[in-house]
Amino acid sequence: MHRLPFSMIAAALTLTAASVDAFELRSADLPADAPIAQPHVANGFGCTGGNRSPALSWSDPPAGTRSFAVTAYDPDAPTGSGWWHWVVFDLPASATGLPAGAGDASGAALPGGAVQSRTDTGTRGYFGPCPPPGDAPHRYVFTVHALKVERLDLPADSSGALVGFSLTANRLGQATITARYGR
Repeated sequence: MHRLPFSMIAAALTLTAASVDAFELRSADLPADAPIAQPHVANGFGCTGGNRSPALSWSDPPAGTRSFAVTAYDPDAPTGSGWWHWVVFDLPASATGLPAGAGDASGAALPGGAVQSRTDTGTRGYFGPCPPPGDAPHRYVFTVHALKVERLDLPADSSGALVGFSLTANRLGQATITARYGR
């Protein structure tokens, strides 16, 4: 039996961990020290924002990434299961971001082949923050998922929970931004 020296194994593990740790999500539209701005807040459920998805960019995905998915999720929604605000999958491995407004229900600004699935409003496309009045500001977790498969092979009307299950099963790494909004 051939054995690799411990130093080679440790170096390989360190390189793998470093590449996953380098995976980063950025957005000038979601500054860490300010609440989500009105252009990105929902226009519905009593909110009067612009309902425009924020611009997102990412870099240094893990080796072997074959596609990406982007999700926006509110873990503080008073539902018992959170609230999916945006679910996009089958983004090509060549993608490095999404422009502001890419979450329009038409999906016209998304790369070819990308799928915008159903949010918890029951519709496709980005639906901005709109927590109940009087709640403490909610957290909105924007995540880019690096996946080991080219396609998730899910129906376009899949729920956020079903997509989330497939993301977990196929994820090589993820990068997140957590933003806040209250009213």
